[in-house]
Amino acid sequence: MFDAIRKHQRLFLFVVLILILPAFVFFGLSGYDGMIAGGRGVAKVGDAEISQQEFAEAQRQQVEQLRQMLGDGVDTRMFDTPEARKEVLEGLISQRVIASEAAARRLAVSDERVRQTILGIPGLKREDGSFDDARYKALLSAQNMTPAGFEARLRSDLAMQTMPEAVQASAIVPRAVVERLAALQEESREIRELRFSAADYAAQVKPTDEQLAAFYEANGRAFETPESARIEYVVLERDALAAQQNISPDDVKTYYEQNKARYGIAEERRASHILVKGGADAKAKADALLAKVKADPAQFEALAKSSSDDPGSAAQGGDLGFFARGLMVKPFADAAFDMKQGEIRGPIETEFGLHIIRVTEIKPGTEKPFEAVRAEIEREVRGQQAATKFGESAEAFTNTVYEQSDSLKPAADKFGLQVQSADNVSRQPAADAERGTVLANPRLLAALFGDDALRNKRNTEAVEIAPGRLAAARIVEYRAPQRMPLAEVKDTVRASVIAQEAARLAREAGEARLAELKAGKGDASAFTVPRIISRAAPGGLAQPALEALFRLPSDPLPGYGGVDLAQQGYSVMQLLKVSAPTAEQSAPRQATYRQQLDRVLAQQDTVDYIESLKQRTKIVRHPDRIGSRGDARQP
Repeated sequence: MFDAIRKHQRLFLFVVLILILPAFVFFGLSGYDGMIAGGRGVAKVGDAEISQQEFAEAQRQQVEQLRQMLGDGVDTRMFDTPEARKEVLEGLISQRVIASEAAARRLAVSDERVRQTILGIPGLKREDGSFDDARYKALLSAQNMTPAGFEARLRSDLAMQTMPEAVQASAIVPRAVVERLAALQEESREIRELRFSAADYAAQVKPTDEQLAAFYEANGRAFETPESARIEYVVLERDALAAQQNISPDDVKTYYEQNKARYGIAEERRASHILVKGGADAKAKADALLAKVKADPAQFEALAKSSSDDPGSAAQGGDLGFFARGLMVKPFADAAFDMKQGEIRGPIETEFGLHIIRVTEIKPGTEKPFEAVRAEIEREVRGQQAATKFGESAEAFTNTVYEQSDSLKPAADKFGLQVQSADNVSRQPAADAERGTVLANPRLLAALFGDDALRNKRNTEAVEIAPGRLAAARIVEYRAPQRMPLAEVKDTVRASVIAQEAARLAREAGEARLAELKAGKGDASAFTVPRIISRAAPGGLAQPALEALFRLPSDPLPGYGGVDLAQQGYSVMQLLKVSAPTAEQSAPRQATYRQQLDRVLAQQDTVDYIESLKQRTKIVRHPDRIGSRGDARQP
């Protein structure tokens, strides 16, 4: 990765975070939004308010998505800073202004794009590659969403994506810039190095007791035991509410009768098609193709490859695979599900053009008997009732822990919850804490150690620690950081002082030798043998040394430079030769450099575009409402 990419990493991360759209995954779709009344939003964009619950959900999704990409070892502390919270807020504001602009421009997303996006969702295909419509509906039902509602939200999100994508697609980097970058990246330098290792000077350091005491006082926080607390907490869980729901046999039977189509496998068809896009001669062309395939059905595949205007299926001879009725636009589905196996029909007109359809295989639908799905229906109905109950209880739970903030017992008694406890809790999530629990949630821990909860031992606000899981906590006993006595950490202090002083001696020796060499004095015989260094092949050179090397002027030669390697010591470099790449050497990677530069420019253009939308929109921010609970309580 070249230097420009490295320098823009923070910008890239910001762009990625603000453009993440939540509708492409099946968790957190309903979330906590709407369960609690608004009125204390974190921002207002135009006439639309961004609630505190939306902000909390955005923080949670941000952590979850990075955990999926980087693993559980990701340091969640990076999201618990004022800067990180501000970026999350700005990301939500950016989404709102994009959505508003998309609506104002009446951007439309075709049924085909929605269909292809749904087909691309992981986990919704059977082993044979066909779409599992029953699982799709079941997953949506678990989130209290209907297919129509989810598809409407997905369509809205895709429309939001259209505008930034158009901006990014317009980014073009001049050829001269690409060639210049390639020349810089491929440039190589022949050097010799003289390393002054801090370890070589450690024996010279004899720290006195006074030095140790001074270092101990100056770096006192490094020798503190961490703060910790004994806490109590309560958790309101949707799953627990589900177990409490009583479902009558009549309700289960009625639900089955009303949703029979879900408890089985819907009929699926496999079909091939030849698409003729609209135009003056489209009808005539489609009729001619239809006549050919009806006269000789065996040539359908060959004609699809040569004549179909659908690039996605033409290469497969027009084969669309298996599909349920709802995954095709209505005219196409009506025709395909009205045909017999082997039948050819057309032209069928849709928004995409004229289709000649051949049904190649039929999978009849199946229906499961009531007793086979009774337990599943009970779980589903119980879950739906629990979701409703949870939505009703969430606001009351939030109000109870807030209004009776000196104890969690009133909330526990009111909702039949157990007051749980934990000891040695710190501000940061425990490494072994199970995801979705109190001890793993950075936002709840931040509230727990906030001024209000810490000083006054009040309950925290209710925080959604996982979908369908709301928690509040309070500190019972707080243990402030305690500095360990010097006598206990004296060996550690001595090692730190020796390392620090050895690094200083190495740096001073290196700087002195560098000054001699630049003045034309000193012995260069101790340098390493010459070696060739490039940005692509740094040859083990430390990054600070690599950057310093390529900052050295190429005239006069030999040239000298030095770089402080901190605790490792000091490096003096002798530059012997600079070699620019030939056109043949740089050409193979120019395409890669162009892609990287295009990405940099596109992302910068996107940020600029979004900022311009913000400038044209009335935005009111409430930064005091995205911090601790003490901040959130302010009027």
